[in-house]
Amino acid sequence: MTDIQDTPADVAELKATTLIESLPWLKKFRDQIVVIKYGGNAMVSDELQEAFAQDIAYLRYVGVQPVVVHGGGPQISNMLDRLAIPSEFKGGYRVTNTEAISVVRMVLTGQVNPQLVAKINSHGPIATGLSGEDAGLFGGRRRGVVIDGEQVDLGRVGDVVQVDPTAVLDHLAAGRIPVISSIAPDLDNPGQSLNVNADAAASALAVALNASKLVVLTDVPGLYAD
Repeated sequence: MTDIQDTPADVAELKATTLIESLPWLKKFRDQIVVIKYGGNAMVSDELQEAFAQDIAYLRYVGVQPVVVHGGGPQISNMLDRLAIPSEFKGGYRVTNTEAISVVRMVLTGQVNPQLVAKINSHGPIATGLSGEDAGLFGGRRRGVVIDGEQVDLGRVGDVVQVDPTAVLDHLAAGRIPVISSIAPDLDNPGQSLNVNADAAASALAVALNASKLVVLTDVPGLYAD
């Protein structure tokens, strides 16, 4: 049996169909802010990273205003393993001590963020990196988790309780795509950082920006609706 492969004409037809089908959505969200949380397997697959960067650049060029918020769970786990720092999860949250928060901060803001910005910028100088710690973007407070009826301490883990979207709006006004790492300063302990859930951070930012849409790209069960 001979394998049947797509011809150039088939590929062109598929692309044309996709563009036609996307037209109503592009019209609806043109000039609108769309917050996209980037995570899951798309962060560790080179092919999916490239596809994501291309899609984000495409949205920007057709007039949508994308804002990307990212985590970095797999990369953080890999770095902690390399440094022989134990990883522990309780109630779905990573327990983050003083040693671990330094690694989280380094990986999110120093590794994942610039790599993603660079991939998007391979399609044009349109993306810029931000941290939740920049210009008062996020403010966080520590949180614990209740397991079997008991409150459990998670260390330097928090919730985003305050958002100042000014810096993001400034970048959007300049035609750039803000790419934001999900880490926040601790409002109750100046000079300290908190590891915050990227899904929740993206949600809080979408509300503060009055975004038209929030997209959560992940392969981990979590935020679905409401």
